[in-house]
This record gives sequence, C-alpha cells and structure tokens, in this order.
Amino acid sequence: MNDVDDIEREDGVARVEAFSDGVLAIIITIMVLELKAPTAEGLAAFWPLWPVFLAYALSYAYVAIYWVNHHRLFSHARVITSGLVWANMLLLFTLSLIPISTAYLGEHHFSREATVIYLVTMFVPALAYVTLQGRVAATGARNRASRVYHRASRRKGLAASAVYALGIPLSFITPWLGVACAALVAVFWMLPWSRLDRLFLACED
Repeated sequence: MNDVDDIEREDGVARVEAFSDGVLAIIITIMVLELKAPTAEGLAAFWPLWPVFLAYALSYAYVAIYWVNHHRLFSHARVITSGLVWANMLLLFTLSLIPISTAYLGEHHFSREATVIYLVTMFVPALAYVTLQGRVAATGARNRASRVYHRASRRKGLAASAVYALGIPLSFITPWLGVACAALVAVFWMLPWSRLDRLFLACED
C-alpha cells in the first residue's frame, strides 16, 4: 500500500466527518431557532414555555450524543466505501427529522400523539446508527481495541433501540412513560464507562 493511497483514505474519512459535523450543527441551529422569546415582560412569561424548552434540551442531548459517538466511531474507520457513505447519509437524514418532532412535542405539551411521533423519530436514527457501525466494523480497523469498541457499543445501541421501541406502546398508557424511556437512553449513553458498559461487553453473541 503506497503513501498516496493512505493519504486519500485519511482525507476521505475526514471529509465524511466534516460533512456530518456540519449537518449536525445545522440540526442544532434549527432546533434553537424554534425557541421563541415571550412577548410579555417578567420571568413568569417564560413558565408556559417549559414544554418547548424541555423538548429542546432532550433533543439537544441526543444530537450531542450522536455527534460524540459518530466521532468515536469514525476513529476506527480506515476506508470510505459507497455502502459506508450511504449508511452515513441515511443516519444524517433520520437525524434531520429531529427538529420537527421536537417542535411538535413542545408545542403540543408532550401529548400522547406527539410523544409517539417523537419516540419514532428517536428510534429510526438508532437503527440507522447500528447500520453505519456495521459498515465501519466491516471495513475499518481490525485491532483489539476496535473489536472491543464495536462489540460493546453495538450491543448498547441495540439495547437503546429496544428501549425506544418499548417507549412507543408505553406512551399510550401515559406520555411520561415514553419520555422516561427516551431520557433513560440519554442517561446511559452520557454516563462514562460503567458497569452497564461492562455488561454489554461481557454478553456473549
């Protein structure tokens, strides 16, 4: 393998990461633009906006989690294939739907229908991320650190998808159960290396 091929490989990974970073930045920008300042004066005027802000904060955490994990995932990428590029584009497409479901959730004060739509919007990117990780694992680094990373995070991603899926029917009982499922996924992705991660790593295929 010559040096030119190695440079092209590194440039390709960097370009995909840079494009993805830009899309995620735009998604966050669109979400924050949905936060409208109240026309009335006084702090009390902000209280009616709590559903909008809560929906924004939850979605911001999710986009941040995807950005962090996307960066970690691509540190194991070594070659850019057509399948990897399109899997990445699929992930970005699903994430681009978050602003509209976030706005809908906040405007409708966490109603049952709005919560179900929101959870579906969270569930689909989780599946898309698992697909992208499969492409990176198939074409990326093959060292022990990469194998450990893929094994633990893939199982964690599938568990997150299961929690999202569970939250959808629970939302028909009460929307807050669905929101709790979404918050639970955010918490265990944001935690540093923990017993939960070791459990995912220890699970046998």
